[in-house]
Amino acid sequence: MTSDNSTATPSSASSPDNAATDNQRLRELATGKIGRLLWHYSIPAVTGMVVMSLYNVIDRIFIGQGVGPEAIAGLAITFPVMNIATALGVLIGAGASARVSILLGAGNKRSAERILGNALVLTIVIGIIYIGIFASVLTPMLRAFGASDATLPYAYDFIFHLLPGLMLSNIAFGLNNVMRASGYPVRAMMTNLIGAGANLVLAPIFLFGFGWGIKGAAIATDISMGISAIFVLAHFFDRRTPLRFRHGIYGLQVSSVVGILSIGAAPCLVNLAGSMINVIVNRNLVAYGSDMAVAAAGIFTTYTTLIIMVVLGICLGMQPIVGYNYGARQYGRLRHVLWLAVGWSTLFVTAGCAFGLLCPQLIARAFTTDENLISITAGAFSTAMLSFWQVGFQIVATNFFQSLGYAGKSIIMSLSRQVIFLIPLLYIMPRYMGLNGIWAAYPMSDTMATMVAAVLVWWQLRVIARCERQGELRPAIS
Repeated sequence: MTSDNSTATPSSASSPDNAATDNQRLRELATGKIGRLLWHYSIPAVTGMVVMSLYNVIDRIFIGQGVGPEAIAGLAITFPVMNIATALGVLIGAGASARVSILLGAGNKRSAERILGNALVLTIVIGIIYIGIFASVLTPMLRAFGASDATLPYAYDFIFHLLPGLMLSNIAFGLNNVMRASGYPVRAMMTNLIGAGANLVLAPIFLFGFGWGIKGAAIATDISMGISAIFVLAHFFDRRTPLRFRHGIYGLQVSSVVGILSIGAAPCLVNLAGSMINVIVNRNLVAYGSDMAVAAAGIFTTYTTLIIMVVLGICLGMQPIVGYNYGARQYGRLRHVLWLAVGWSTLFVTAGCAFGLLCPQLIARAFTTDENLISITAGAFSTAMLSFWQVGFQIVATNFFQSLGYAGKSIIMSLSRQVIFLIPLLYIMPRYMGLNGIWAAYPMSDTMATMVAAVLVWWQLRVIARCERQGELRPAIS
């Protein structure tokens, strides 16, 4: 497949050869071998997602080793705040990328560019609003999320200085998805690599060299996110790219906004649900355990998120293939890429689950030297990860529905694991099992959500088979 790191000069921007290259990149989504396409799109996406998650991993390792276990607990308290900001960014980015893929598959480039412009405006407007709200209620919000007198100073210092970087992260990550959906997976990966590399260099300098402590890690992240945002914006301002910023695409259009928000609602709800889960878990951990239990949950979340990011990378690689071929009515290719993505994801998640169950203390020692925290973390892993191997299938299924534009089914899938099953279990199980009940709620919800996913995927494949026989395409593309 043609490399997306084009060496064309500005003078060749409008040449027939350059246009042919851009068209070929999109046509191969409908004609190339599925395995090679998924590999080509997924590897850069996986790299990018893992690198994105390294922002948090780097911060937590440096903070845990350099500041102490109370700082890790304080950092865990900030997870809901970051999840809310991420959810609002994903609402725009995921919805826009899915719509762009479907519209490009249908040959409607002008509408795809309007989606791009509307996505940028929505991201900026929503970012300004939530940063203002967070800044005005930060202390009571962190208290409500489970901060104690010992952890509040760390949580406040980190998230207050991180606020500007949250919107920059939304711009970088959201438009990165659109970049990938328009045929530039390697360049999308580079967007993330540049930012993460800057964070890896700046975090220890600010935290240790300048003596800024936990706020130094936040400031390093802000700068790194800014660098990524500049890189991805430059791509869409480049006249050589087939999908770019143009005059007239920024005015918010009802149909474009609805198209973005309807598809982006499902992954947005996943992150909002994750925020809600973190609040409930943190409050229960303080009630049934201690601040050290909160810190252990922070380590557990960091490790599982790293694994999930790989699966999400595979899904991001799958999404343009599914969306484009759905728009082009290539139904058989949808089934092929779905099962291939499920297989890859399940293998990786199972390996991560096995490592977490067999070597929990090794994982904990990467974040802390406190023996009490290491022991509590090992106990959490031994129970909470028992059914984690099933999560890959759930995530791929959710993203499959999202890529097809089936917002309702995607939302059901998104809510099943974390809201419909996990939240009730987090209230019920600790009453009978204490702290262990919190950890036991995770594998139980994983198993129940997998059953729901299996039923919905089976039903959707029947619908696709019927559409294939009858030559239909649902929903209609506009």
